Amino acid sequence: MQKETVVPQSSLPRERLLHFGEKALSNQELLAILLRTGSKPYNVVELSGLILEEFPTLYELKSASLNELQKIRGVGQIRAIELKAMMELGSRLHQSVQEKYGKVQSSFGLAQQLIEELKDFHQEHLICLYLNTKNEIIYRKTLFIGSLNQSIAHPREIYREAVRCSAARIICCHNHPSGAPGPSENDRLFTQRLKQCGEMMGIELLDHLIIGNDSYVSLREEGFWE
Repeated sequence: MQKETVVPQSSLPRERLLHFGEKALSNQELLAILLRTGSKPYNVVELSGLILEEFPTLYELKSASLNELQKIRGVGQIRAIELKAMMELGSRLHQSVQEKYGKVQSSFGLAQQLIEELKDFHQEHLICLYLNTKNEIIYRKTLFIGSLNQSIAHPREIYREAVRCSAARIICCHNHPSGAPGPSENDRLFTQRLKQCGEMMGIELLDHLIIGNDSYVSLREEGFWE
């Protein structure tokens, strides 16, 4: 890796990031944002430049010890500790992967799990499962508790979470405390709105499961998607 090019002192890294995005910034500018402030007689951009002059590649900077960092004028013990913590966090982020919470094989298999979980609930719970393209569950959230109607369970809340976790598909599930899983008119209207919104956004609604005490209804299996 080539030695980092020093940018002019007049640069404003935070403003550049706001206008051009983080990928447009040099290593020196990114480091300046993380350091936040300089240390006399250096401003924060100059201090970042000194650090990168001492450790010309990111690998060398990552490998630097606390003592080596503190030898740079303007980098005391606290700042050296912050730099090491920042680099360790960056390393862990690089190694991180999206967690999976099982794979949906069928509506029946998923419904059996949910029956055990929801059958004794005295209020309706709307649970959304967010899936990737392999039908692996990447996120799950209980979005509403109470009577399911269109004014409370709004599609925008459901799809906001889908966008946030980059889901390709969703499955919605809710229980009927009465124990009878037959869909109400509200259930059908809500599902229709949800399906239409998903089609517009390119996020597929795979199914809407209604859970009773010992049985379930899949609106997809009932032909609601046809």
